[in-house]
Amino acid sequence: MHKTQTESLEFVQEFKSALKNADEGREIILCTPFTSLSIMSKNLHGSRIKLGAQNIHWEDQGAYTGEISGSMLTEIGINYVVIGHSERRQYFGETDETVNLRIKAAQKHGLTPILCVGETKGQRDAGETENIIINQLKKDLVDIDQNNLIIAYEPIWAIGTGDTCESAEANRVIGIIRQQLNNKNVPIQYGGSVKPNNIDEIMAQSEIDGALVGGASLDPDSFARIVNYQ
Repeated sequence: MHKTQTESLEFVQEFKSALKNADEGREIILCTPFTSLSIMSKNLHGSRIKLGAQNIHWEDQGAYTGEISGSMLTEIGINYVVIGHSERRQYFGETDETVNLRIKAAQKHGLTPILCVGETKGQRDAGETENIIINQLKKDLVDIDQNNLIIAYEPIWAIGTGDTCESAEANRVIGIIRQQLNNKNVPIQYGGSVKPNNIDEIMAQSEIDGALVGGASLDPDSFARIVNYQ
């Protein structure tokens, strides 16, 4: 929940400028608040930068105050949608069952879901990381087309806590995630305090295909440095 429409436009202008020498082969997705999506879509038309939403409802329409449907997103040129983010699970009662319904809705409307999975500090300390994530994937991916899917591993204990997940450990867990998939080519991202000073090491790992960036994406220069990882 960052940036008004005006702030979003200011950000994207600075971000575009900072990206001048970026590798054209790298896919960039901005997942902005709903209020900024339409104006950003118009501003980014024809750009290499794609847009994603932060949530989607499983029904096409109805009495679901505060929700947004797939057709509302596709009408304004949205390509991706984040589903099951740890904050949605933690603060807003998201379950694996509703995550599964949202993924199905996204794919029905031609959107690519970015599914987030991850464990809490308590679960990690109890040695339950693998079981938690495997169970999440089993429930989240029931009857899901894995040819139109991105997965993000976000260790909840490493988000804004000062704790960091070592790159090798992130790589190990993402390897476990890949083992659970029918389609081994699903892009799997790492998301957990990704910053300019650790992106190079993160992206050097064999199993990590990309990054789900939180706070460090709010500054255009910081985010451009992450996109331009070495």
